[in-house]
Amino acid sequence: MLGDAALFVGLRHSTSVAMKERIPFLNRGPLVAVIRLNGSIGTGSRSQLNDEVLAPAIEKAFKRGKPRAVALLINSPGGSPVQSSLIASRIRRLADEKNTPVHAFVEDVAASGGYWLATAAESIWVDEASIVGSIGVISSSFGAPVLLARQGVERRVHSSGKSKSFLDPFLPEKEEDVTRLKGLLEQMHLVFEQQVTSRRGTRLAKSDDLFTGEFWLGARAIELGLADGVAHLVPKMKELYGDNVRFAQYGRKRGLFQRFGMSMAADAIAGIEERAAFARFGL
Repeated sequence: MLGDAALFVGLRHSTSVAMKERIPFLNRGPLVAVIRLNGSIGTGSRSQLNDEVLAPAIEKAFKRGKPRAVALLINSPGGSPVQSSLIASRIRRLADEKNTPVHAFVEDVAASGGYWLATAAESIWVDEASIVGSIGVISSSFGAPVLLARQGVERRVHSSGKSKSFLDPFLPEKEEDVTRLKGLLEQMHLVFEQQVTSRRGTRLAKSDDLFTGEFWLGARAIELGLADGVAHLVPKMKELYGDNVRFAQYGRKRGLFQRFGMSMAADAIAGIEERAAFARFGL
Protein backbone atom coordinates (compact mmCIF):
# COMPACT_ATOMS: atom_id res chain seq x y z
CA MET A 1 0.00 0.00 0.00
CA LEU A 2 2.84 2.33 0.92
CA GLY A 3 4.61 1.46 -2.31
CA ASP A 4 1.52 2.34 -4.35
CA ALA A 5 1.31 5.74 -2.58
CA ALA A 6 4.96 6.46 -3.31
CA LEU A 7 4.47 5.47 -6.93
CA PHE A 8 1.44 7.79 -7.20
CA VAL A 9 3.41 10.70 -5.75
CA GLY A 10 6.27 10.03 -8.15
CA LEU A 11 3.96 9.89 -11.14
CA ARG A 12 2.22 13.10 -10.09
CA HIS A 13 5.58 14.90 -9.75
CA SER A 14 6.83 13.72 -13.14
CA THR A 15 3.52 14.66 -14.77
CA SER A 16 3.73 18.14 -13.20
CA VAL A 17 7.29 18.63 -14.49
CA ALA A 18 6.28 17.48 -17.97
CA MET A 19 3.33 19.89 -18.02
CA LYS A 20 5.56 22.81 -17.02
CA GLU A 21 8.00 21.93 -19.81
CA ARG A 22 5.20 21.81 -22.39
CA ILE A 23 3.30 24.92 -21.30
CA PRO A 24 5.48 27.97 -22.05
CA PHE A 25 3.99 30.38 -19.51
CA LEU A 26 4.72 27.92 -16.68
CA ASN A 27 8.41 27.71 -17.59
CA ARG A 28 9.37 31.33 -18.20
CA GLY A 29 12.68 32.74 -17.07
CA PRO A 30 13.30 35.99 -15.17
CA LEU A 31 12.27 39.19 -16.96
CA VAL A 32 14.54 42.16 -17.63
CA ALA A 33 12.83 45.36 -18.81
CA VAL A 34 14.98 47.27 -21.30
CA ILE A 35 14.50 51.05 -21.66
CA ARG A 36 16.15 52.58 -24.72
CA LEU A 37 17.41 56.14 -24.17
CA ASN A 38 18.67 57.21 -27.56
CA GLY A 39 19.16 60.82 -28.68
CA SER A 40 19.70 64.28 -27.28
CA ILE A 41 17.86 65.45 -24.17
CA GLY A 42 15.51 68.41 -24.35
CA THR A 43 11.98 69.67 -24.84
CA GLY A 44 12.31 70.98 -28.40
CA SER A 45 10.38 68.11 -30.00
CA ARG A 46 9.08 64.59 -29.45
CA SER A 47 12.24 63.28 -31.10
CA GLN A 48 14.23 64.36 -28.05
CA LEU A 49 14.44 62.58 -24.72
CA ASN A 50 12.43 64.27 -22.00
CA ASP A 51 10.47 63.26 -18.93
CA GLU A 52 7.04 63.91 -20.44
CA VAL A 53 7.66 61.67 -23.45
CA LEU A 54 9.49 58.90 -21.54
CA ALA A 55 7.36 58.77 -18.38
CA PRO A 56 4.78 56.21 -19.67
CA ALA A 57 7.50 53.84 -20.92
CA ILE A 58 9.55 54.09 -17.73
CA GLU A 59 6.50 53.49 -15.52
CA LYS A 60 5.50 50.41 -17.56
CA ALA A 61 9.03 49.04 -17.54
CA PHE A 62 9.11 48.88 -13.75
CA LYS A 63 5.52 47.74 -13.22
CA ARG A 64 4.62 45.38 -16.07
CA GLY A 65 5.46 41.71 -15.55
CA LYS A 66 7.35 42.21 -12.26
CA PRO A 67 10.83 42.47 -13.84
CA ARG A 68 13.82 41.06 -12.00
CA ALA A 69 15.87 44.05 -13.22
CA VAL A 70 15.70 47.08 -15.49
CA ALA A 71 18.39 47.80 -18.08
CA LEU A 72 19.01 51.23 -19.61
CA LEU A 73 20.42 51.24 -23.15
CA ILE A 74 22.00 54.70 -23.43
CA ASN A 75 23.25 56.51 -26.50
CA SER A 76 23.06 60.23 -25.78
CA PRO A 77 25.38 63.24 -26.15
CA GLY A 78 23.42 65.08 -23.46
CA GLY A 79 21.23 68.17 -23.47
CA SER A 80 18.91 69.75 -20.92
CA PRO A 81 20.21 69.29 -17.35
CA VAL A 82 16.68 69.66 -15.93
CA GLN A 83 15.24 66.93 -18.17
CA SER A 84 18.25 64.73 -17.41
CA SER A 85 17.56 65.17 -13.72
CA LEU A 86 13.81 64.52 -14.08
CA ILE A 87 14.32 61.31 -16.06
CA ALA A 88 17.04 59.99 -13.74
CA SER A 89 14.97 60.87 -10.65
CA ARG A 90 11.93 59.03 -12.02
CA ILE A 91 14.03 55.92 -12.65
CA ARG A 92 15.50 56.06 -9.14
CA ARG A 93 12.12 56.58 -7.49
CA LEU A 94 10.60 53.55 -9.21
CA ALA A 95 13.71 51.44 -8.59
CA ASP A 96 13.50 52.17 -4.87
CA GLU A 97 9.73 51.63 -4.72
CA LYS A 98 9.91 48.28 -6.53
CA ASN A 99 13.27 47.25 -5.06
CA THR A 100 14.45 46.60 -8.63
CA PRO A 101 18.14 46.81 -9.60
CA VAL A 102 19.01 49.03 -12.55
CA HIS A 103 21.89 48.44 -14.96
CA ALA A 104 23.06 51.02 -17.54
CA PHE A 105 24.68 49.95 -20.82
CA VAL A 106 26.45 52.67 -22.79
CA GLU A 107 26.51 52.28 -26.56
CA ASP A 108 28.35 54.99 -28.58
CA VAL A 109 28.19 57.77 -26.02
CA ALA A 110 26.90 58.74 -22.59
CA ALA A 111 28.16 62.27 -22.25
CA SER A 112 27.00 65.23 -20.18
CA GLY A 113 23.25 64.69 -19.61
CA GLY A 114 23.62 61.24 -21.16
CA TYR A 115 25.98 60.29 -18.35
CA TRP A 116 23.56 61.86 -15.85
CA LEU A 117 21.01 59.29 -17.06
CA ALA A 118 23.55 56.50 -16.57
CA THR A 119 24.04 57.49 -12.93
CA ALA A 120 20.45 56.43 -12.26
CA ALA A 121 21.75 52.84 -12.38
CA GLU A 122 23.57 50.89 -9.68
CA SER A 123 26.07 49.67 -12.27
CA ILE A 124 27.30 51.22 -15.53
CA TRP A 125 28.67 49.00 -18.30
CA VAL A 126 30.46 50.25 -21.40
CA ASP A 127 31.96 49.09 -24.66
CA GLU A 128 35.70 49.57 -25.01
CA ALA A 129 34.98 52.24 -27.65
CA SER A 130 32.16 53.99 -25.76
CA ILE A 131 32.63 57.70 -25.02
CA VAL A 132 31.86 58.57 -21.39
CA GLY A 133 32.00 61.71 -19.27
CA SER A 134 31.80 65.38 -20.28
CA ILE A 135 30.61 66.22 -16.77
CA GLY A 136 30.08 69.92 -17.23
CA VAL A 137 27.57 72.55 -18.33
CA ILE A 138 27.59 74.58 -21.52
CA SER A 139 25.55 77.45 -22.89
CA SER A 140 25.73 78.41 -26.57
CA SER A 141 23.88 80.95 -28.67
CA PHE A 142 24.31 83.39 -31.55
CA GLY A 143 24.63 87.15 -31.68
CA ALA A 144 23.41 89.24 -34.62
CA PRO A 145 23.62 92.95 -33.72
CA VAL A 146 26.16 93.71 -36.47
CA LEU A 147 24.08 91.92 -39.09
CA LEU A 148 21.00 93.94 -38.11
CA ALA A 149 22.94 97.20 -38.21
CA ARG A 150 24.25 96.43 -41.69
CA GLN A 151 20.72 95.82 -42.88
CA GLY A 152 19.55 99.09 -41.39
CA VAL A 153 17.39 97.34 -38.77
CA GLU A 154 17.10 98.96 -35.36
CA ARG A 155 16.42 96.74 -32.34
CA ARG A 156 13.99 98.29 -29.85
CA VAL A 157 13.54 96.71 -26.42
CA HIS A 158 11.35 98.05 -23.62
CA SER A 159 11.17 96.30 -20.24
CA SER A 160 10.13 96.98 -16.67
CA GLY A 161 13.21 95.35 -15.17
CA LYS A 162 16.88 95.77 -16.03
CA SER A 163 17.42 92.01 -16.38
CA LYS A 164 14.51 91.28 -18.71
CA SER A 165 16.70 91.72 -21.80
CA PHE A 166 19.34 89.35 -20.42
CA LEU A 167 21.57 87.99 -23.25
CA ASP A 168 19.35 89.35 -26.03
CA PRO A 169 21.02 87.94 -29.20
CA PHE A 170 20.08 91.05 -31.20
CA LEU A 171 21.82 93.46 -28.82
CA PRO A 172 25.57 93.81 -28.12
CA GLU A 173 26.74 91.41 -25.39
CA LYS A 174 26.95 92.96 -21.93
CA GLU A 175 29.76 92.08 -19.55
CA GLU A 176 27.39 91.92 -16.58
CA ASP A 177 25.16 89.44 -18.48
CA VAL A 178 28.14 87.17 -19.19
CA THR A 179 29.22 87.30 -15.55
CA ARG A 180 25.74 86.39 -14.39
CA LEU A 181 25.48 83.54 -16.91
CA LYS A 182 28.80 82.06 -15.77
CA GLY A 183 27.53 82.15 -12.20
CA LEU A 184 24.41 80.22 -13.19
CA LEU A 185 26.49 77.68 -15.11
CA GLU A 186 28.77 77.15 -12.10
CA GLN A 187 25.74 76.47 -9.91
CA MET A 188 24.38 73.93 -12.39
CA HIS A 189 27.81 72.33 -12.70
CA LEU A 190 27.86 71.85 -8.93
CA VAL A 191 24.45 70.13 -9.07
CA PHE A 192 25.78 67.77 -11.78
CA GLU A 193 28.91 67.05 -9.76
CA GLN A 194 26.84 66.25 -6.67
CA GLN A 195 24.69 63.84 -8.71
CA VAL A 196 27.74 61.94 -9.89
CA THR A 197 29.49 61.82 -6.52
CA SER A 198 26.34 60.77 -4.67
CA ARG A 199 25.66 57.91 -7.10
CA ARG A 200 29.22 56.68 -7.75
CA GLY A 201 30.60 57.33 -4.27
CA THR A 202 33.90 55.70 -3.40
CA ARG A 203 34.15 54.11 -6.84
CA LEU A 204 35.31 57.46 -8.24
CA ALA A 205 39.05 57.90 -8.61
CA LYS A 206 40.75 60.95 -7.15
CA SER A 207 41.39 62.89 -10.33
CA ASP A 208 41.40 66.61 -11.11
CA ASP A 209 39.99 65.87 -14.58
CA LEU A 210 36.71 64.24 -13.51
CA PHE A 211 34.55 67.35 -13.50
CA THR A 212 36.29 69.51 -16.12
CA GLY A 213 34.04 68.50 -19.01
CA GLU A 214 36.65 66.04 -20.29
CA PHE A 215 35.48 62.72 -21.76
CA TRP A 216 37.14 59.35 -22.21
CA LEU A 217 36.86 55.98 -23.91
CA GLY A 218 35.50 52.97 -22.02
CA ALA A 219 38.68 51.60 -20.45
CA ARG A 220 39.76 54.95 -19.04
CA ALA A 221 36.23 55.66 -17.81
CA ILE A 222 36.43 52.41 -15.83
CA GLU A 223 39.78 53.43 -14.33
CA LEU A 224 38.26 56.74 -13.24
CA GLY A 225 35.31 54.97 -11.61
CA LEU A 226 32.74 56.41 -14.02
CA ALA A 227 31.90 52.89 -15.20
CA ASP A 228 32.12 49.41 -13.69
CA GLY A 229 33.35 47.29 -16.57
CA VAL A 230 33.15 46.30 -20.21
CA ALA A 231 29.92 44.41 -20.94
CA HIS A 232 27.03 44.21 -23.38
CA LEU A 233 23.36 43.85 -22.52
CA VAL A 234 22.45 40.25 -23.37
CA PRO A 235 25.57 38.40 -22.14
CA LYS A 236 25.76 40.43 -18.94
CA MET A 237 22.09 39.88 -18.11
CA LYS A 238 22.48 36.14 -18.80
CA GLU A 239 25.51 36.09 -16.53
CA LEU A 240 23.57 37.77 -13.73
CA TYR A 241 20.09 36.27 -14.17
CA GLY A 242 20.55 32.98 -16.04
CA ASP A 243 20.53 31.78 -19.63
CA ASN A 244 16.72 31.72 -19.77
CA VAL A 245 16.38 35.43 -19.01
CA ARG A 246 13.70 37.24 -21.04
CA PHE A 247 13.71 40.82 -22.32
CA ALA A 248 10.90 43.34 -22.75
CA GLN A 249 11.68 46.49 -24.74
CA TYR A 250 10.37 49.95 -23.81
CA GLY A 251 11.02 53.39 -25.29
CA ARG A 252 9.45 56.61 -26.42
CA LYS A 253 6.54 56.37 -28.83
CA ARG A 254 6.82 58.09 -32.17
CA GLY A 255 4.24 60.73 -33.00
CA LEU A 256 1.75 60.38 -35.86
CA PHE A 257 3.80 62.54 -38.22
CA GLN A 258 6.99 60.63 -37.47
CA ARG A 259 5.30 57.28 -38.15
CA PHE A 260 4.39 58.33 -41.67
CA GLY A 261 7.79 59.88 -42.38
CA MET A 262 6.56 63.46 -42.10
CA SER A 263 8.51 65.92 -39.99
CA MET A 264 7.49 69.21 -38.45
CA ALA A 265 9.84 72.19 -38.52
CA ALA A 266 10.64 71.81 -34.80
CA ASP A 267 11.64 68.19 -35.31
CA ALA A 268 13.87 69.16 -38.23
CA ILE A 269 15.66 71.82 -36.19
CA ALA A 270 15.99 69.45 -33.22
CA GLY A 271 17.44 66.85 -35.56
CA ILE A 272 20.11 69.28 -36.77
CA GLU A 273 20.98 70.23 -33.20
CA GLU A 274 21.17 66.57 -32.20
CA ARG A 275 23.45 65.79 -35.14
CA ALA A 276 25.74 68.63 -34.04
CA ALA A 277 25.75 67.32 -30.45
CA PHE A 278 26.82 63.83 -31.55
CA ALA A 279 29.42 65.36 -33.89
CA ARG A 280 31.22 66.88 -30.88
CA PHE A 281 32.31 63.34 -30.02
CA GLY A 282 33.21 62.32 -33.58
CA LEU A 283 29.97 60.38 -34.05
